[in-house]
Amino acid sequence: MSSPPVTRPTPVVPPRAPDRRVGVVVVCVAVAVASVVGVWALWRVFVTTESGQLVELAALRGAEYGQTQLWRVAERVLDIVSVGFIAAVILAAMLIAVLRRRWELALQVAVLMVGANVTTRLLKLEVFYRPELGVPESYGNTLPSGHTTAAASVSVALLLVVPPRVRPWAALLGAGYTTATGVSTLIGQWHRPSDVVAAILVVLAWGAVACALVALTRRRAATSTGALRRVDEDGNAPAGRRSLRLAVGVLLVTGAASAGVAVLSLSRTWQHLGAVPSRADQVLAYVGGATGSLMAACVAFAVLLLLRQAAAARLPDS
Repeated sequence: MSSPPVTRPTPVVPPRAPDRRVGVVVVCVAVAVASVVGVWALWRVFVTTESGQLVELAALRGAEYGQTQLWRVAERVLDIVSVGFIAAVILAAMLIAVLRRRWELALQVAVLMVGANVTTRLLKLEVFYRPELGVPESYGNTLPSGHTTAAASVSVALLLVVPPRVRPWAALLGAGYTTATGVSTLIGQWHRPSDVVAAILVVLAWGAVACALVALTRRRAATSTGALRRVDEDGNAPAGRRSLRLAVGVLLVTGAASAGVAVLSLSRTWQHLGAVPSRADQVLAYVGGATGSLMAACVAFAVLLLLRQAAAARLPDS
C-alpha cells in the first residue's frame, strides 16, 4: 500500500517593493518642463513687451548707483568664469566621479555642462529675439546670461559628484556662487535680471535631467575602499539627514524672503511705469532684480539637492 503524497506548503513570496525610480524620474521631468516654461515666460514678459523692457531698464539704470565700489568685487567674480575654468571644473568633477568608481556620473556631468551652456547660447543667439519697442538701451537679446549659466552649471556638476554628506554644503556654496555671479553681471550692466533668472532655470532643467539619469542608472558599489565607502554611507546617517534638512531649510527660507522683496520691489516699479522713474525707483528695481536672482538660485539648488538625494536613495536593482 503506497503512502499518501506529501503536500508541501506553497512558499509565500513577499510583495516586491515598488521601484522608486519611476517616481523620481517623473518628478525630474516635471521640474525640467516647468523650468523650460519659466524661461519662455520670462522672455515673453520682460523681453517682448514694452512694460517688461521698461521695468528692466529701471533696474539697469539703478545699477549705476554705487557701481564704482561694487564693481571692484564684481569684476573679480566675473573674471573667474572662462572656458579654461569650465574645462577645469569638468575635469575635476569627472575625477571625483572616477575616484568614487561612479563612471556614469562622469558622463552625466558632461551632459549637464554641455547641455546647459549650449542651450543658453542657442536660445540667446538663435531662438529668442528682442523687438525694438522704443525703449532706450535695447541693444539686442541678452537672455539667458552665459556667465550665470557657466557658474550655475559648474556648481551643479559638483553637487552631482560629491559624496552624500558633502552635498548639502555643495548646494549652499553653489547657490551663493551662482548668485554672486548673476548679481555681478547686474552690477556691471552686462545683463538684466530676467537674463540671470532664465540662466538659472536653464541649468535647473538640465540638472533635473541629470538627476533622472542618476535614478535610471543601476546601483553599483560606490568605491573599493572602506574609507570612501563610509563617506558614501554617511549620507544616510542621522547627521547626514540633519545636514540635508538644514541646507534645504536655509535655501528655502532665504529664497522665500528674497522672493518677497523682489515681488514688492518690482511690482512698485511696474505700477509707476507711466512716470519718469526717480533715483529711488531705479534703485528699488535694481534691488528687486538682485533679490530675484538670489531667490531663483536658492530655490533651484534646494530642488536639485532634493532630487539628487532622492535619485541616490532609490532601491537597488535586482
